[in-house]
Amino acid sequence: MSKTITLDTPIKRGETDITEIAVTRPNAGALRGVALMPLLQMDVNALSVVLPRITTPTLTAQDVMALDPADLLQLSTEVTGFLLPRSAQADSQPT
Repeated sequence: MSKTITLDTPIKRGETDITEIAVTRPNAGALRGVALMPLLQMDVNALSVVLPRITTPTLTAQDVMALDPADLLQLSTEVTGFLLPRSAQADSQPT
């Protein structure tokens, strides 16, 4: 399962502008070395470890630290949503 995020402020890589990032639902291995509570609290340091493991194109930790705050919020919202059980995700969907 993945979700594509359109960035408000593209990331510049050489001559290329990255305008979209696909975020893949992490497995336990992608979360190694990171406590879940900081991720749920959208901690930037925790996100800078996990996002490079679950994004396409792959973000670097430096990319994460340089993101526009609105883009960081979009990406972190997806990550925290992936951490919720499916039953909680269904409960939070508008009817």
